[in-house]
This record gives sequence, structure tokens and C-alpha cells, in this order.
Amino acid sequence: MSTLMDLSAVEQARLIRNGEVSPLEMVEASIQAIEARNPGLNAVVLKRYARARDEARRVDRPAPFAGVPLLVKDFLAEVEGTPLTEGSRFLRGYVSPADSELVARYRRAGFIIVGKTNTPEFASKPTTEPELFGATGNPWNPAYSAGGSSGGSASAVGARMAAAAHANDGGGSIRCPAAWCGVVGLKPTRGRNPLGPAYGDMGAGLICEHVVTRTVLDSAAILDCTAGPDAGAPYYAPAHGGPFAAEVGVDPGRLRIGFGAAPVFRAEVHPECVRAVQTVAQRCAALGHHVEEASPTADAERFGEVFTTIWLAMVAWAIRDWARRLGRAPRPEDFELHTWKMFTLDETRRPSDLFLAIQDVQRMAREIAPFFATYDVWLTPTTTQPPQPNGWFDFDPAHPKQATQRIGDVPKFTALANITGQPAISLPLHWTADGLPVGVQLTGRYGDEATILKLAAQLEAEMPWIGSVPAVVR
Repeated sequence: MSTLMDLSAVEQARLIRNGEVSPLEMVEASIQAIEARNPGLNAVVLKRYARARDEARRVDRPAPFAGVPLLVKDFLAEVEGTPLTEGSRFLRGYVSPADSELVARYRRAGFIIVGKTNTPEFASKPTTEPELFGATGNPWNPAYSAGGSSGGSASAVGARMAAAAHANDGGGSIRCPAAWCGVVGLKPTRGRNPLGPAYGDMGAGLICEHVVTRTVLDSAAILDCTAGPDAGAPYYAPAHGGPFAAEVGVDPGRLRIGFGAAPVFRAEVHPECVRAVQTVAQRCAALGHHVEEASPTADAERFGEVFTTIWLAMVAWAIRDWARRLGRAPRPEDFELHTWKMFTLDETRRPSDLFLAIQDVQRMAREIAPFFATYDVWLTPTTTQPPQPNGWFDFDPAHPKQATQRIGDVPKFTALANITGQPAISLPLHWTADGLPVGVQLTGRYGDEATILKLAAQLEAEMPWIGSVPAVVR
């Protein structure tokens, strides 16, 4: 039965629709895979087996993903009757009273939620090692980080516990773990997927919702089920003329692709990541695209301070919001030291600092925009480093600034699309000599998921990764 989890979500749905496999059999296959592989990875931290089985017995077959198992990240998205912790001791005991709009759309699409995946506390790091649940391992080497903050989701999908898992992205939290776990991670255009009803504009528009998958088609087809604003959304993404899934397999034509191996916001880049983007750039040129080395420009000197100001405010806001919702005051012992330091650091800043940072972010977006008037796609590594061991991001008293620098540097390529709101996708197109995946990122124009989905599917066909299987699955 576990071989069912080797299939894509689209393929799983087809088997169920044709009556070859029942929804309950598909859910049991996912549960079996979780029970077999999760003990060595710690990707799934909350199980929902009884309700999933009950829902599988009552599946509405006409839905596009009727009976297909799905995992949900334990952050932002709420699943009615299920605990939500956001990786924090502070939320212990909280049970979601209702589905968030995104989860409601998953249900209408026919997905069955079998569990929830691990995340760092308040999704605040590019690694998934919360004190509450412990570290998540990388399916290609469990001693290594799965990335973050959607590391639990990426690890679970990479280990074939499910074909798809919910994820979200405020600086690279879909794409970075996708890169490190060898899966596909699309951050859609700002406003494409709903954040309601609890949230609207999150972190000056930095945060987006979507999924991690193993195929480009799955990501596109799931976006077809979830895209569109909810009532009261503060902004809408430009309408797409047809199904996103219909873009997969369509000839993208001859694209103008700028590629870069150095982030706009400066950081050292590992040679494996440089090698990955150079290899893919050469393949794009061989496919007939116009490819040249070129990158956007922006005020790199201001980036660190601006992003820090917004990120501190988001963490502090999350703590205050939950304190208000839970009716209890935050105490240092309720949080990890790193999180509490962010909370107290935010208190040293003035409210106007946040608005100045938002103004700077919007100015950077305008500085970057002219590049995409010339190029259809910006091709880069997804992360500045290949996967690193769990513990690599820990605070070291002998090098007090090292952890902060590593946390800030790894997502330097991905942060640009959060600032501008543009869509970007990470693809598993390179492996290190040690067998660890390295992601390559395609960033498209605002509102233009279509172009990067076409190019992503073309690269998937030319440089297929689906046959690469991590050791935990073999």
C-alpha cells in the first residue's frame, strides 16, 4: 500500500476517481507511510488518523482531489477540532474552533487531512528545530536540517508520507525547505491564496500560503483549487485567465532569462549552489532560451535592517495576538530564548520604525521592477547553502553573531520575491556529491505564475527528479 504514496496527488486522485483504490485505502497508505518513516524524521507532529478515516468513508467523489491525503503545517492555517501550536509552548492546549478559509478550500477540493507538520516557533527560522517537538530530519540524511520554516511539510513530502503538504512563506519558508528536501515549492503571487479569516495583510504582504509537492503539476493543480481572495481580503492578485494546471506542459516559447549566482542582498554562496544554477542556465540555453548573467539591483545596505525590523515586529505581533486570543500574558518561560529576545528587541523600537521599514521595502520593490521589464525569469540558487546538519543554526557563545548571520543569509535569494510579491518556484535540479539536494529558483513577474510553471515543467521533463528517492523510502 505504501507504493500509493509514490504517486503524485493528481495520480492518486485519478485512481480514486476510477474506482481502482478507495479513499480509505489511500488514507491508510499515507498513515502506514507516516508510521514507518516519521519516527526517524519527526516531520509529522500531530496525527489526525481517526477523523481522517471517518472522512475517507464519506468522500464526495466529484471533487478534484477526492480522498487524497494532505498534511497541514502547524502554523497559520487552522483545522477545526485540531490543536494548533505554531511550534510554541505558549499555545499548548489551544484547539482550533473552525477551519481557516484555505483549509475549507482544501476540504472542498476533496483532500483529507491526516496530520500536521513541524515548524520552528512562530515560523521564525530557516530550520525546523523547535524545542516543543524537536528537530525534523532531512529525508536524504536525517542528521541534516530539513530547512524551514515549512521543514516538516517538505520532509514529509520528500519521504513520501503524502504527495502534498500545506506550507507558507514569509522569506523563503516554502522554497528553502523544498530546496533542501528535494521537492517542489511554489510561492504564489501576493494575495493569490487566502489568509483569512484570522489574517489579512501579514508582515507588509511578505507571507503567502501554498503547498510543497513532488511534481510541478501537483502544485499548479492544487493552486487551481485554492486561488482567489476571500471576503475582506486587503488586496487581490491579478486574475489568471484559465487553470494553472493547463500551463504545465505548454511550450513556454523563447524566454529571456537572467541568471545570477550572487543574491541581491549580499551573502556568501556555497560552490554547490553556484554550480547548480550554472548547470541549469546552460540547460535553459540549450532549450533555446535567451540566457545571460544578469540580476536586479536594490539597496542591499538597507535590506538587513529593514527585514529585521519587519521580522521582529511580526514575531512580537504574533505573541501579542495570541496573548489576546488566549487571554493570558506572555512569560519568558513560555517561549524559546531566541523568540523571547526578538519579542523584547521589538519593544526597543518605535511604531514608526515599522512604517519606515515598510516604505523601504516598497521602494526596493520599485528598484527591482525594471529588471522584470527586460527579463521574463530570474534564475538563481534557492538558498545560499546546501543542506546543513541540524544544530548548524544554534547560538554559539564563542561566535555570538554567527547564528544570526546564518539565519539571515540562507534565504537571501528567496527574500526578494516576498518583498516584491512576485511568484517564485524552487525545483530540485542538483545534488551534491554526498547525495543532498540543492534547489534552483525561478522568479517570475508579478501575477505571472504561468511563465514559471511552463518553464518549471519544461525543466522537470528535461532534468527529471521524480526517480531520485531518499534513503528513508528505499
